[in-house]
Amino acid sequence: MGEQIIRQYYQAFNDQDFNQMLGLLDEGIVHELNEGPPQVGLDEFIKFMSDMDLHYSEKVEDLMVFTCADKSRYATEFYINGLYKKTHGSLPSARNQKYRIRVGAFFEIYDEKITRVTNYYNLQEWIKLVK
Repeated sequence: MGEQIIRQYYQAFNDQDFNQMLGLLDEGIVHELNEGPPQVGLDEFIKFMSDMDLHYSEKVEDLMVFTCADKSRYATEFYINGLYKKTHGSLPSARNQKYRIRVGAFFEIYDEKITRVTNYYNLQEWIKLVK
């Protein structure tokens, strides 16, 4: 069931169906960003997704899902194909640059809801791709 939830999460991401994504998350979701402190709760997740949608257009490709023995934690690896639409904070200037970067993410699932998602990608590599 957990792998199916994760696949639904990324399908909703690709479809830009953020309501579907939110429906898969626990109210107390812990979202651990690649850079910065963890964010807790659906409201923080909604703010993050709104900010990302403003600056980037992204699709997940080549998704692989890995499951631990007790099926409470999962790992994923995939590529993000993206378009950098609007300059984000102190990052390089956006000029509709395209990028493709490998991403790893880790999940915890409890009672058929995602309770934690941790994302990792190589920020310095991304910066090189968009400069």
